[in-house]
Amino acid sequence: MKRSGLADLPLHGGRVPAWLATRMTTLGAAIAESVMVHYGRGAFLARLSDPFWFQALGSVMGMDWHSSGITTSVMGALKRGLNPRAGALGVYICGGRGRHSRNTPAELRQVAEATSLDGDALVRASRLTARIDNNAVDDGFQIYLHSFVVTTAGEWAVVQQGLNQRSRLARRYHWHSPTVGGFTADPHTAIVGAAQGTIRNLVDRRAASAQDALLAIAREDPAATLAHVRRLEMPARHDVRRADVNARRLGAVLALAHEQELRDFASFLLVEQLGPRTLQSLALVAEVIHGAATRFSDPARFAFAHGGKDGHPFPVPLQIYDESIGVLRRALAAARVGRSDKLDGMKRLDTLARAVEARRDPFADVDQTIAHERATSPWYGGRTVFARAAIPRRRSPQLDLFRN
Repeated sequence: MKRSGLADLPLHGGRVPAWLATRMTTLGAAIAESVMVHYGRGAFLARLSDPFWFQALGSVMGMDWHSSGITTSVMGALKRGLNPRAGALGVYICGGRGRHSRNTPAELRQVAEATSLDGDALVRASRLTARIDNNAVDDGFQIYLHSFVVTTAGEWAVVQQGLNQRSRLARRYHWHSPTVGGFTADPHTAIVGAAQGTIRNLVDRRAASAQDALLAIAREDPAATLAHVRRLEMPARHDVRRADVNARRLGAVLALAHEQELRDFASFLLVEQLGPRTLQSLALVAEVIHGAATRFSDPARFAFAHGGKDGHPFPVPLQIYDESIGVLRRALAAARVGRSDKLDGMKRLDTLARAVEARRDPFADVDQTIAHERATSPWYGGRTVFARAAIPRRRSPQLDLFRN
């Protein structure tokens, strides 16, 4: 049993507009299925339990790169996109925000009936993860979102989020269990957050009587259950800055998309006739699918695929978003009938981007890239929650070079 990470995020209100929510559902499901096709269901759950990968996934799907809304919108999109095919994929997503979180036990029992899993054990794991983060660790955050992801093999992951009204922050907790087992004392390697003085921790091994009374946690060797905690704390500001982005990695993606020789080769790898702007997005999508954990230390970089609904770093380019979805869905459809060349092309695209990064000097000017994306956004159907990007009367002097 391990608790694999937590993230602190500035609290944002509002809703995801329908034009973005439907696209997030389609793209999120396609990315998840691609990960499972290449690496298996367990690898998908392991990625969900990594707060950096999760933030990168939300960014590449067009959400605000740093806000609390990523958690709700990503888990909601995955549930809508994957659950209709849960039987075929072998992955079920239960729970959600508010009243949906309270439905988690009933949903888990339905999954258990369909898969012959131990429903009582799943419900117990769900309740204990929520109670530990909500009640046992008194850090000022109250859980309002609880999503439980389980495979037909019994492996599960939990993504849940708490709210602190005073600090106006949301805190996301990630759990992952390779096998469904029992909870013991000291399940955390550490509890990381802003200093708040002495806090109550009912899963401290010294609180055995409280554990028995409130959580019924079995007493086992704590050393066997210590977890690795990774923390991601996002700034309250909205804008993307140079410090938020690995300029070398972003530069490799831009070179791959906009240099003729590399662009032609990348299109060949994907067996698609694609323009440079779509290749830029697909290279980042490919990294979300195939990238190692160390590649997600700068999740803001993935917002350069499809922008953000609040306009940072630039409006969501709907034309490019739809083309990215189309490429990935066609690849998955071909793979289901035994033709994996297009889906393998995404993996080769990621490999090519890393080769460009390693063998060249592809540093990007982040500010200039943002300015260019904003200038050309209208021609790609750029849109935010506020309005569509207006098309200027005069054509951008660089548009012909970069447009599809």
